[in-house]
Amino acid sequence: MAFVSVVDSGASRAASIQEAECYRDRHKRPLQVFPCKTRVEETMEFARRMGYKKLGIAFCGGVHREAAILTRVLENHGFDVVSVMCKVGRVPKQRIGLAPQEQIVQESPEEAMCNPIAQAEILNAAETEFNIMLGLCVGHDALFIKHVYAYTTILAVKDRVLGHNPMAALYQTTSYYRRLMDDNPGDT
Repeated sequence: MAFVSVVDSGASRAASIQEAECYRDRHKRPLQVFPCKTRVEETMEFARRMGYKKLGIAFCGGVHREAAILTRVLENHGFDVVSVMCKVGRVPKQRIGLAPQEQIVQESPEEAMCNPIAQAEILNAAETEFNIMLGLCVGHDALFIKHVYAYTTILAVKDRVLGHNPMAALYQTTSYYRRLMDDNPGDT
């Protein structure tokens, strides 16, 4: 199989420089990889490197405090921020055919669904130059990415069990999450 690589030279170059600058003392030999920047710092630096001033945040209501903190941090660093929460538009889940037993609160007459497409459309209309996803659910994140126009990065993903750190399950496949390694795990 032949692979064809299409490179956006501006973004590819900025991303490669950003990657290198996240390590300290790269000029010293022998090279010892020493990371020195958080993902928040790296995100701001990449946005600056690309010349982006207007940033969007698509976030889950479950991390609204973190979204508020991120907004403050970005604004303190000179960015114009547009944020939009997942429940924007508050569409009842019944409208897409969900039965009560398919809802989180089964007795709720109008449980609102998340609306990642509306999140994308709002950020598109605001003409954000770079977007940050914060805690969107699996599937909702995919819909957001499919419908948003601007480049998008992920600051944190939703993992309700592991404090939004899904890598922890992989780190613990020899202990607590051994079941992930089973050939036929059944219901996890």
